[in-house]
Amino acid sequence: MNGTAAAALVAGLLWRAAGSGQPVHLVAALGSLVVGFAAVVRLVRTRRELARARVEIAALAAAEERHRLGRDLHDILGHSLTTVTVKAGLARRLLERGEVDRALGEVGELEALARQALGDVRATVGGYREVALAGELVAAGAALRAAGIEADLPSAVDNVAPELQGVFGYVLREAVTNVLRHSAARTCSVRLGARWIEVVDDGRGAGAGQPGSGVAGLRERLAEVGGALEAGPVAGGYRLRAEVRDGGTA
Repeated sequence: MNGTAAAALVAGLLWRAAGSGQPVHLVAALGSLVVGFAAVVRLVRTRRELARARVEIAALAAAEERHRLGRDLHDILGHSLTTVTVKAGLARRLLERGEVDRALGEVGELEALARQALGDVRATVGGYREVALAGELVAAGAALRAAGIEADLPSAVDNVAPELQGVFGYVLREAVTNVLRHSAARTCSVRLGARWIEVVDDGRGAGAGQPGSGVAGLRERLAEVGGALEAGPVAGGYRLRAEVRDGGTA
């Protein structure tokens, strides 16, 4: 019984009482009971609806968290494992040439990279991992050079809006991972602006014609801050550009 039905019932009872000579105060008391019962029924129904809503919200939150974890772990492990593969290959070639000291240096960097990747995974699962653009530039330079790719990178990130340096760090990480994996490039350059980042190489790109999960994840990250991503072949190579126009914030 809803409130309207209860009110109509009470009005009817009072009208009948007035016409039949029954004590109006008794009918009014009965009407109050009816209204109270209707309110209790409505409260129970509302509580049930709220309980269902809480279950639905919890399910949506869990799905969103799984999506976040999947996206972040792809970004972390995809880049780290690609760099490990490149550096392990370089260490093997150095050993074959008898350059033991340089090979040991690469092995030491591999150990450090593995520890960093493990820490990143733990931080991601804990939900508080941050990416620094300056650190990603250093890592990108090391990975590209280890693969024999000439890297032309900015020496500083001071011109980039502070609130965008995190998301641009993710962009740089994914772009360099794709260069290492797919492009067979010889050169790679990175350019930075206050609200944009551009990575260009002279390779062939992914070549599949369809964006992978990494690029799709970047589009999501950029959409969250009001930005957009362009990725595709250009004359003599491949370009990935991300931009967040004025008004977008991280």
